[in-house]
Amino acid sequence: MATLKDVVARRPIAATIRLTVPAGGARPAPPVGPALGQYRLNLMAFCKDFNARTQKYKPDTPMAVTITAYKDNTFEFIVKSPTVAWFLKKAAGVESGSGRPGHVVASSITIRHVYEIAKIKQADPSCKHLSVEAICKSIMGTARSMGIQIVKDL
Repeated sequence: MATLKDVVARRPIAATIRLTVPAGGARPAPPVGPALGQYRLNLMAFCKDFNARTQKYKPDTPMAVTITAYKDNTFEFIVKSPTVAWFLKKAAGVESGSGRPGHVVASSITIRHVYEIAKIKQADPSCKHLSVEAICKSIMGTARSMGIQIVKDL
């Protein structure tokens, strides 16, 4: 049961906003501006904080961000690493996956690539409780559905 302190500390949530923003590229222009502007959030504060948090990534890396907007016009946000599909396409050196996965192979990657992607994804809040092996199996499934073959050595 929640204590009185927990109940008082909770702030009413106005919205949860999910965006994909390039690393270090948050600007008050679309798509960030209209999404945050309709909840009267401070655009420049978000842009500065987001760009500071994502400066360790290469520019134009698509970062998933979940913004929790409160009714008192304040916000919190969580930055997640890029999607597994993006990592797989970069590792394989292709623009898109196969049009017919299972029939046509778009490219191939090694198990080492899969392991490195899993180590990066393990830092995500949604994957913290998973083992590296479980994350690797999930990445292999994603690669298979994209038509990317996984080999032992290239």
